[in-house]
Amino acid sequence: MEIPNPDSRASRADPGSYRDPGSRVFHLDGNVYRFIDERSLSNWERLTETKFFSEGVGSGQIVDTELVSGYALDQDDGWAAVLRHERIPVISYPYEWTFSMLREAAILQLDLLLAALAEGMILKDSTPFNVQWRGTAPVFIDIGSFEILEEGEVWVGYRQFLAQYLYPLMLTANVGVPFQPWLRGQPDGLTAQQMNSVMSRRDLMRKSGLLHVALLAKSERSQSGAGRDVRSEFKEAGFSKEMIVNNVKGLRKIVSNLSWEPGTTRWNEYATGCDHVGLQRDAKAVFVTETLSGSTQSTVWDLGANDGHFSRIAAETADQVLALDSDYAVLDDLFVSLQADGPQNILPLVQDLADPSPGIGWRGTERPPLAERSTPDVVLCLAVIHHLVIGRNIPLGAVIDWFGDLGADVILEWVAPDDPMVLGLTANRKSHEIHRDYTEDELRSYLSERFIIDREQELPGGTRRLFALKPRV
Repeated sequence: MEIPNPDSRASRADPGSYRDPGSRVFHLDGNVYRFIDERSLSNWERLTETKFFSEGVGSGQIVDTELVSGYALDQDDGWAAVLRHERIPVISYPYEWTFSMLREAAILQLDLLLAALAEGMILKDSTPFNVQWRGTAPVFIDIGSFEILEEGEVWVGYRQFLAQYLYPLMLTANVGVPFQPWLRGQPDGLTAQQMNSVMSRRDLMRKSGLLHVALLAKSERSQSGAGRDVRSEFKEAGFSKEMIVNNVKGLRKIVSNLSWEPGTTRWNEYATGCDHVGLQRDAKAVFVTETLSGSTQSTVWDLGANDGHFSRIAAETADQVLALDSDYAVLDDLFVSLQADGPQNILPLVQDLADPSPGIGWRGTERPPLAERSTPDVVLCLAVIHHLVIGRNIPLGAVIDWFGDLGADVILEWVAPDDPMVLGLTANRKSHEIHRDYTEDELRSYLSERFIIDREQELPGGTRRLFALKPRV
């Protein structure tokens, strides 16, 4: 079996796997490998003896992992063994998740931590970047985070859990501010001082706010921990595993009780509040079903997925559907409904198509853009194009070029300039403030350069038309 060499051009080091000196992830021929050093190998061997690990893999909560045998490593490179991981369909990031998704990931991580503590192990990291998704089911992927618990050891991931899990959830639940833009701009999470400055006095005086926000914010301001050997101090003071367990249980209770009531937004009542939706939805469903039938797609992107009606149709023939939308509330409703009723091959992700997730982190490659993490076979663009061209002032030709660059089949809904929704968008706009190429003639001209029109159909009402497009080779 060929295993990637860290120095080989055939292998590709995962750009997000470099922070742990004892563990590094590589990709080769569609497989995911993790190189580990001697210390990490000892932790792995102990991990495989635990009950919670085998149960976690069996239930799907922990990524399936095996030791690659019969492979000799050059000891000079510092690696002692190689693990092979199950491949997750698509990698996503916390700033692309909904409130309920981040809360589910937090609960999973805390539950795994409690299970590990019960068998003499601990999670040294507490970042949501170590959790991924199979549909709406969270799965923990960073096997290298499990290590043997030493006597008197502290939970070093505590503040990381606060910064990247608890504070973002509190920001949305208690303050009403979406956490996604904040985590996108500050991936390492919020500081206690930042949370202390935005939370109300009432929330800060609650036990959770006082213990996990206010007191830590005071500590940050004084920087009383700078230069101190905190681990040794706690060990000498008789710090115990039971203290960690009690802290984790307390955090789990806090997280479980957090909720978010977004109220009515522009889009979470779109399916029931717009007349044209009821008039045209059935016809669109038939068109999408007929276009997708007879073949199986690996990945479908549903742009502007809203309540997931067409994502569910695509999920009948696709291995994986990404339901992409910029509305936090409507996507959170979709996630909750998918958890309850399925199907389980739809992943809701927060994406503003006019401002999608960029490459961020070290050298801009640690967290790559979505298009580098997922390659669609089919793109659904239903009732979206006018929002991009009219609402966000993106030229029509640029939108079609983007579709063409994806290299996928496209099901496109054209919304004519005289459609009521377009007239609403342009009501307070002068003609020179709107791109002149937003016409059906220009659309067909752009499409002819990048696509072949396989079929098309006018929708009831006469102002919308569906196109089934195949990219020109």
